[in-house]
Amino acid sequence: MAESERVKMAAGEWYTCLDDELESLRVVARDAVFEHNCLPPRQRGNLGSGLKALLGDAGEGARIEAPFHCAYGFNIFLGDGVFLNAGCTILDTASVRIGKGTLLGPNVQIYCAEHHKEVAGRQAGLEIAKPVEIGANAWIGGSAVILGGVSIGEGAIVGAGAVVTRDVAANTTVVGNPAHQVKRD
Repeated sequence: MAESERVKMAAGEWYTCLDDELESLRVVARDAVFEHNCLPPRQRGNLGSGLKALLGDAGEGARIEAPFHCAYGFNIFLGDGVFLNAGCTILDTASVRIGKGTLLGPNVQIYCAEHHKEVAGRQAGLEIAKPVEIGANAWIGGSAVILGGVSIGEGAIVGAGAVVTRDVAANTTVVGNPAHQVKRD
């Protein structure tokens, strides 16, 4: 029996996102995200039952401001005290782990999916999922973009608007497009 597209996605292999099972999972995520985004602000602080149940894990005091968007949700793991500001988008085709105390500014985008380089592959919906890991107590500035396969170390700072295409060492500040180091504390 052939592997399902979900199994291929989880294994970091090429898979097609044009798949009924994956679409049904995205519908579940969209419903939970819609519910979260429509909650009164006082109730959103608790992530809402639908979003909390959707996520892989959400530590004590983790908060997500609205609007928020994710592809699946079950690949997102938030440590204690993590804060995602308004407008964050996480395309979690692979694992996204955000360490305790980390802050994401408004409109931060995390993209785990990488589309096929060949036109025919893109037309077939082929993608590969690459995980993202952000260490504890990092600060990701507003409108930063983090690409799949990247690790950001503990205490690192990613400047607003930076495009992170490669790993960032712990206690390092990066800025720009592509992001480059400006300071190591």
